[in-house]
Amino acid sequence: MPGLEARRVALAGLLFLLSGASALVYQVAWQRILALHSGVGLYSVAMIVAAFMAGLGIGSHLGGRLSERTGALAALRLFALVELAIGLFGVASPFLYYDWLYPLASRLASPSLVGGLAHFAALLPPTLLMGMSLPLLVRAMLSDVSTAGRTIGYLYGINMLGAAAGAFLAPWLLLPWGGIPGAVTVAAAGNVLAGLGALLLARGASAGQTETDAASESPPQDRATHPFGLWLSLYALSGFVALSLEILWFRLVDVAVKSTAFTFGTVLGTYLLGSAAGCLLAVPRVSRLRHPLAVFLLCQCAILSFAGLSVIALTRLPPATPVYAWLVEYWGTYRFFRFGHANELAPVVHLYVVLPLFLFALPTVLMGFAFPVLQRAVHDAVRTSGRKVGALQAANIAGCVLGSLLVGLVALQQLGTAEALRLLTLVGLVFAAVGVRYHGRRFALAAIVLVTLAMALPGSEELWRRLHGQTQPNERALFDEDATGVVALAARGPVRLRLSVNGKGNSWLPFGGVHTVLGALPAVIHPAPRQVAVVGLGSGDTAWAAGLRRETQSVSVFEISLPQPRILRRISEQQSLPELATFLADPRVAIRLEDGRRAFEAMRGEVFDAIETDAIWPESAGSGNLYSLEFFEACARRLRAGGLMCTWAPTPRVRTTFRSVFPHVLDVDSGVILIGSRYPIQIDRPAWDARLAASEDYLGELRVQAVREKLRNLAPADGAIGADLNRDLFPRDEFAVR
Repeated sequence: MPGLEARRVALAGLLFLLSGASALVYQVAWQRILALHSGVGLYSVAMIVAAFMAGLGIGSHLGGRLSERTGALAALRLFALVELAIGLFGVASPFLYYDWLYPLASRLASPSLVGGLAHFAALLPPTLLMGMSLPLLVRAMLSDVSTAGRTIGYLYGINMLGAAAGAFLAPWLLLPWGGIPGAVTVAAAGNVLAGLGALLLARGASAGQTETDAASESPPQDRATHPFGLWLSLYALSGFVALSLEILWFRLVDVAVKSTAFTFGTVLGTYLLGSAAGCLLAVPRVSRLRHPLAVFLLCQCAILSFAGLSVIALTRLPPATPVYAWLVEYWGTYRFFRFGHANELAPVVHLYVVLPLFLFALPTVLMGFAFPVLQRAVHDAVRTSGRKVGALQAANIAGCVLGSLLVGLVALQQLGTAEALRLLTLVGLVFAAVGVRYHGRRFALAAIVLVTLAMALPGSEELWRRLHGQTQPNERALFDEDATGVVALAARGPVRLRLSVNGKGNSWLPFGGVHTVLGALPAVIHPAPRQVAVVGLGSGDTAWAAGLRRETQSVSVFEISLPQPRILRRISEQQSLPELATFLADPRVAIRLEDGRRAFEAMRGEVFDAIETDAIWPESAGSGNLYSLEFFEACARRLRAGGLMCTWAPTPRVRTTFRSVFPHVLDVDSGVILIGSRYPIQIDRPAWDARLAASEDYLGELRVQAVREKLRNLAPADGAIGADLNRDLFPRDEFAVR
């Protein structure tokens, strides 16, 4: 590549790096906003990722078709305009997605086809433009078809490197620094810089720049013998495997780190960093390949082989293995590491560096390596280069969309993580079969390896036992899983059972402690709590205590994790837990399997006498949706006159946010628990004592004493209300902002 041309491609790569970083900042930020529309959970992640990828695929196809009808200089200018348009949309996106679309979309059923189409329609404009960028830039930069693998591989690798940076920066820096509005503003600035830089690059280019028509060049061996349609099919299947693995890796890492706000961006960042490294590693080597198809197929088989090996090792390494021993101990504890609130480096390194690299560093490097190999094989003319890149990307992304939906919404629901991975490993036999067809029996060994690994993969119980810190097969535990989450009940001593959701300790059986108090306090204080709502099921403790009054006619429990009620029924059948059995058989109780935050926004006319939120750690993924000003306002709208709202208030910011919504607030234990109302709350201790005494048969003597002690420490909240609040678009506590 001539020196001047090399410098132009290098400069274009820097612009594309900015573009990639901006795209992933948008994805992480928009994921948070759109999750408010459809509910927090892997269902939501799968639908939104699929919608995002679908737009990219359509854009890639359109960009490829457009690039074939334009010259190199015009394609560069179009790339610049695309980047500027994405930046303008990015600046407006918080208003469009939150202020305008959210009130409309929150009324749609989720998960549903209509809800998925709403995500697709919302994300189509910006993602279509993002998808157009690579075909246009390839058309602008590629001047010699013999260098297609190197040039396109470099541009794509640099773009993914930027994307990895954006995915890391979003949760670890930009969202804690400026919330969603600040993050998308920085991303928009990146697009604008990329667009302006491309315009300057176009201005510096010669308008009469000639293009090489390389159609007459002698094609590489595989290019002459393998049709473009075969490559489209293989790259589509490659995309299916890649996104399916990404969904499964997200599930594994989410459980292993115990579900924090940093997981989504970190998994994406590590995934993209590996792909970028593989792509750039292949760039200087790709021109020497004689059989690109064989190399591509070997990469695909190896991707699935290494993915399976890492999960086998994760479950079967000796628990005392150095570094791994730290993880096993962490998985077995109730608490989790509070990122941002502690300055220890070891947890960050173990959970967000060592673990993701162990699980998917090698597979993602191979994913990236395969891309320049693919480009090396298919290009035979400069003018068609953009169209072919666009068609390949569209096919790959179509596979990605299918993988996200089938694994995220179907396979996890019906099979679980372990069996979904086993089935996906066997999909690799398609690549091995194509290898046998075109390159002989040596690919039969790859097929044997894939089948062997599929058989050796752990089952569901073995996998989740290890990721919950259980190293002995005789330890008592129950596990249940579907697309909405992984729930575990693990024995802690002869009597107690720890309930975990996505790896994180949630509550305990038998009932007692803060969860009982949260449910009982508003039930005792309210004169006649006929209709009660509880957000979060947990072990059932809070909702059970909320039903202590005979006057209570209904207790509506909103829970997004479907395995929770199932696992509670299973343990109730196996073990004597009288209070749990009473709760599960109570005809007043209705467990509504939906996101409580979203349900309150979508309700029309339904109101309650008391609303209670089960305790959730403020650093948990999605907790910002239950500690925000907007959530407390939604709860206030769902209360009857004189109704009470009760929440655990684990941080000063939660207390400030709650008090800014409810003018009348009682606090317990100096604000650890808050009870608020839009109307004055009458402090009538004799009436409270009488109601509590009447409930002793229901609660039991020890629990009555615990609730009575909290009532004695109850007082009207006082002091100034600060301005430092949790908001939907800036969940400060969730991202550990000090």
